[in-house]
Amino acid sequence: MNFEKLNIITPILKAISTAGYTIPTPVQEQAIPLILGGKDLIGCAQTGTGKTAAFAIPLLQILHQDQKNGKSPRIIQALILTPTRELAIQIGESFGTYGRHTGLKHTVVYGGVSQVPQTKALQAGVDILVATPGRLLDLMNQKHINLGQVKFFVLDEADRMLDMGFSRDVKKIIAQLPLKRQTLLFSATMPPEIAKLADTLLSNPVKVEVTPASSTVDTINQTVYFVERKDKKSLLIKLLKNTAIDSALVFTRTKSGADRVARDLAKARITAQAIHGDKSQLARQLALKNFKLKQTRVLVATDIAARGIDVQELSHVINFDMPNVPETYVHRIGRTGRAGLGGTALSFCDREEKGQLRDIQKLISKKIPFIEIRPDALNVVSV
Repeated sequence: MNFEKLNIITPILKAISTAGYTIPTPVQEQAIPLILGGKDLIGCAQTGTGKTAAFAIPLLQILHQDQKNGKSPRIIQALILTPTRELAIQIGESFGTYGRHTGLKHTVVYGGVSQVPQTKALQAGVDILVATPGRLLDLMNQKHINLGQVKFFVLDEADRMLDMGFSRDVKKIIAQLPLKRQTLLFSATMPPEIAKLADTLLSNPVKVEVTPASSTVDTINQTVYFVERKDKKSLLIKLLKNTAIDSALVFTRTKSGADRVARDLAKARITAQAIHGDKSQLARQLALKNFKLKQTRVLVATDIAARGIDVQELSHVINFDMPNVPETYVHRIGRTGRAGLGGTALSFCDREEKGQLRDIQKLISKKIPFIEIRPDALNVVSV
């Protein structure tokens, strides 16, 4: 199936074609007709499945058609709420790409930067607003934003939103939305608290689920290294000395851990930068830009910061620390092996992390091949 068969209008088809897309992903193929049909929707799809386009394309189409029919004043009619600045920027870029021929205006508001350019954009009038919860509430309290005319509400990365402690903020925002609206909720996982939120937020929703959270992409080659915690740094440096690792996204559990690993790699003359919530917005954007342009070979990240990272042709994901939540492993390694390409996921597991590994293998119903690393054997490690 191609996008034409989804009844997408010409201005958006032209933009999609220019961007190099011809065939919708499974979540797009299922979700777009439902959203165009006015249905509330729960989308359960992991990172890399194309869910941003799954809601951006139909919303742009509906708003463009309303605009052509003279029904659409320049006020906020669609609100997309997302947990991180990086993800908000990425979603904003998608609306810009797909909507370039529609005449619709969008803007993105997030914290960590001056609000002045954001308020100026709002004053000029926007149709679509992409926002993180904190800055959105701040601008609402300052009377820069009124959500009273919102027709479409998208809650993106709902599970991460709650993980980051935004539950109260989300409820405050929802309370300011019109009761009559179309609501779309997207989440990589569906824990009980998300199901409960969906029950209160959506009206007779249709559920779209692709690539279940327990699955891992077949094209990703997975390996676990059993290694003492004190030897993880040496193992990482040894692996990265292999030029076959073109680019690597390294995950740590903590922000301080990300900084420490980046410093250790830099000392070993391996270009690396860290990205996490304590970095300034400018530093985070610069690190991500350098990584995408391959000016930096290694990006060291925490899970929350990595939610907005979308890098094509990423060769390796390395779990320096094993994740505490099994589903997080699936999301981490899903950064590689995208669009049918191959990828490699390497995990460092010390003796205290073997319980996490068991939980991961139970979730994915797969035993991951392992390599036992002895300190005196680090000089013979191969990928």
